[in-house]
Order: sequence, then C-alpha cells, then structure tokens
Amino acid sequence: MSAKGRVVIDGERCKGCGLCIWACPKGHIKLAAHENSRGIRIACFDDAQMCTGCAFCAIICPDVAIEVYRKSQKGREGKVFKSIAH
Repeated sequence: MSAKGRVVIDGERCKGCGLCIWACPKGHIKLAAHENSRGIRIACFDDAQMCTGCAFCAIICPDVAIEVYRKSQKGREGKVFKSIAH
C-alpha cells in the first residue's frame, strides 16, 4: 500500500513558475484558476487521494513555498519535506 500524501502550497510565496507541476509524477499539481494578491496564478494541489508524498515538488520549488506531509502505515501524518532556500 502506498503512503497517502498531502501538499501544502503557500500562495503568497509561490510565483507560478510551474516547476512543481513538471516534477509531480502523479500530475496532481496545476496552476490555480484564481490569482493570489500579487496577480499571479499560483500552483495548487489537486488530488490528495493519489499523492504518494514523494516530495519532488517541494525539493524543486525555488520559492520555499511547498510543504509535503505523508501518513504512515499507522495512520499518523508527519511532515516529509519543506523546501529550503537554495
């Protein structure tokens, strides 16, 4: 059974570059239909049921805008990765 992941994207940090969209192997990140306070269409997480929590999106994010959480086999959720400044 694969882990269930959850992605949290900080809409005020995201610049909508799309790197996380490219990096997601499941294709569950897309650009939002709405704009943030800076007028940017930001990335948004689409499907929590199929996310594995791999954290590729957070690793590639240049804006430190993504946190990834994954449930363990015991059902506890823990932070897997928070992107860091390069």
